[in-house]
Amino acid sequence: MKIKIGIFSIIFMSVSASISMAQHTNFNSQSNWSLNKKELQIGFGATQFNGDLGGSYTVGKDYSLKDIDWPSTGYAGWLGYRQRFHPYFATTTSLCVFNLKGDDKYSQEPVRNARDLHFRSMNIEIQQRLEFIFYATERFGSRFNLPGKKHKTNRNEQYYIFGGLGLCYFNPQAQFKDGTWMNLRPMKTEGQAKAYRPFTMTLPMGVGFRVGVGRVWRVGAEIAYVKTFSDYMDDVSTVYADPASFSTEAAAYFSNPSVGSPYFAPGNQRGDSKQKDAYYHLNLIITRNLTFKDYGRQRSKNGIKPRGRYKV
Repeated sequence: MKIKIGIFSIIFMSVSASISMAQHTNFNSQSNWSLNKKELQIGFGATQFNGDLGGSYTVGKDYSLKDIDWPSTGYAGWLGYRQRFHPYFATTTSLCVFNLKGDDKYSQEPVRNARDLHFRSMNIEIQQRLEFIFYATERFGSRFNLPGKKHKTNRNEQYYIFGGLGLCYFNPQAQFKDGTWMNLRPMKTEGQAKAYRPFTMTLPMGVGFRVGVGRVWRVGAEIAYVKTFSDYMDDVSTVYADPASFSTEAAAYFSNPSVGSPYFAPGNQRGDSKQKDAYYHLNLIITRNLTFKDYGRQRSKNGIKPRGRYKV
């Protein structure tokens, strides 16, 4: 928790300093920033899971970058629509399809490694988030070629933080002894009376930047931390169940692949129910400006020929 507080304290202080140093002229008039109002976004990148399975050389802790399991890096595809409604604020609606995975065999912590549990999960998440643009430079070139006037360079840069709400579907699977991947939720591997829900609310938060590469295109990157309200994204949460309580061989195996070890007897700790699961995203975002086209058409209609290129 101290690490989490420290990270976000640094982000907060950096944002505050940037706001105090940035002049309001960085946020141009209505006629400029309104050209960035509507955008279509496509992204792809990597994911990392923070939960009970896998991890580094210590006992797992959510909120901790020290517990990242690099061999279990996943991938993500992302589609979003962004609406900017103020020089400082925008809102984004997104759909993300991504996988998460974790495997105790990669952990250097002896007990976790001996537990020998693993999972993978294909997930679908819908997010609605609010972005605060704490620094931006958005300039157009001169509208007219006037003698003696210095031509301005077209430029677009944005740096922002964001937070929001989401809903995520997950489906943890594990590989049986014959190599078959099987759904874990219906097996109730911890002896639950009722299977856990395959949905969870999420709290995404993060930081990003983007730069213009043409009239209507931008490229940027985002890093996000997503907190969930479920502890079963990896199918692990509480204690070991009695192997005799399972009706199938597969359920008994997935419940405890290391049966016979004194560490993993029925009733012993299997996961940590006090900490909910979380995950990270690192995405490359490609943005198509949908508003600039209307502006360009209007300028042509009025007979105005801009000088230079506008790097949106």
